[in-house]
Amino acid sequence: MTTEVRVPTLGESVTEATVATWFKKPGEAIAVDEMLCELETDKVTVEVPSPVAGTLGEIIAAEGETVGVDALLATIAEGDAAPAPAAAAESAPAPVSGGDSVDVMVPTLGESVTEATVSTWFKAVGDSVAQDEMLCELETDKVSVEVPSPAAGVLAEIVAPEGATVDASAKLAVISSSGAVAAVPAAAAAPAPAASSKDVENAPAAKKAMAEAGISPDAVTGTGRDGRVMKDDVAKAVAAASTAPTATAAPVSPPRAPVAANDEAREERVKMTRLRQTIARRLKDSQNTAAMLTTYNEVDMTEVMALRNEYKDLFLKKHGVKLGFMSFFTKACCHALKEVPEVNAEIDGTDIVYKNFVHMGVAAGTPTGLVVPVIRDADAMSFADIEKAIAEKGARARDGKLSMAEMQGGTFTLSNGGVYGSLMSSPILNPPQSGILGMHKIQDRPMAIGGQVVIRPMMYLALSYDHRIVDGKGAVTFLVRVKEALEDPRRLLMDL
Repeated sequence: MTTEVRVPTLGESVTEATVATWFKKPGEAIAVDEMLCELETDKVTVEVPSPVAGTLGEIIAAEGETVGVDALLATIAEGDAAPAPAAAAESAPAPVSGGDSVDVMVPTLGESVTEATVSTWFKAVGDSVAQDEMLCELETDKVSVEVPSPAAGVLAEIVAPEGATVDASAKLAVISSSGAVAAVPAAAAAPAPAASSKDVENAPAAKKAMAEAGISPDAVTGTGRDGRVMKDDVAKAVAAASTAPTATAAPVSPPRAPVAANDEAREERVKMTRLRQTIARRLKDSQNTAAMLTTYNEVDMTEVMALRNEYKDLFLKKHGVKLGFMSFFTKACCHALKEVPEVNAEIDGTDIVYKNFVHMGVAAGTPTGLVVPVIRDADAMSFADIEKAIAEKGARARDGKLSMAEMQGGTFTLSNGGVYGSLMSSPILNPPQSGILGMHKIQDRPMAIGGQVVIRPMMYLALSYDHRIVDGKGAVTFLVRVKEALEDPRRLLMDL
């Protein structure tokens, strides 16, 4: 029986990849889930595992070829399960006596996430563990993932210590149900030295890119497996070379100013988490890519506050969730996005993609950084459904339990800095979105109404938008519609 090996889902907005490396040759035996080849996209490197055990038949897409999603890569002749790969056998830890060991593997990390960093081990070698008890915590670019024990027993060996970077199919530890602990080799105390770039075959696409750019492999830092140079590494090296300062120019990133010895002793240096690094990179990319502009308005919150105070007890009794301001703002934004659809669109090359739905991102602060869970089809939800979704996703965000899928696909974002006391700010776009609304603190201010000065609860609103597709008229119209809906909530019922 022959099984086809096809290109897996490559991630949101990624439609093609380049075959970088084949780890197996036709005729070689392969085991289930053994890595067959590595694909390289514009964003990530994707490893393709074998769906069955057997023998690799024909390789359809050779190294260097560009393939689309679901394209045929190779065929496998199914047969008896193949033995474990030699490379894995060589690097495997010493077996635990008794033959009753269970491997602890990296769990599914989410779409487009290929590696994680081991941040904390909750157990030490020799500790007893119960089934489903948390062993360690992994940190990815987006979320923290807790790894439970697959079986009860004793933690016999930790393969990936704290600080180690592991891929999506790596072994983390070994659990022994008999209580035997494997001896730890002396070499395991220190990380293995990186493989020399001379002994690693670079990706074919990277070789071609280096030849076209006329740069030496020694000038490129590889981020692939074992230091392999990937196509994206070459692009970064070319970009860095083109922006390198001249001898007379000021450095792009000036070095840190000297610190006095008595001050340096009182400083604390902490490595940025992967989440914080990703936040920094994405926000800076957003500034560098979009033609970002912010326009402001203010809204009188009198009517919303009165409506909320009148119905909050009845709302809580019936729906089991508190009535907050976020549902009003979500509804008002969905209403305004229908009239100004370009704020709910995104740019794809030379095309504008209009979204006929609203997946509302709600920015949430967590102990590890800012995340943006997405409420899907918010335009079709009731006030109660919106409040429940915000409360549930906010709690999961604070606990680090959000999945990758829950933070992807947003079309517009709400950011409520008012909960921290912010009076006014300019939010940064969450790419590839073209709009984000910043909410701020409600503060009593004197307002001229009907020829008289009265005190009203006012809030500043800030809409940051991509001026490449949203004109000033559209941005102002959007803010005015949000203002009108909040100052007279009955307009939402009448669709006015």
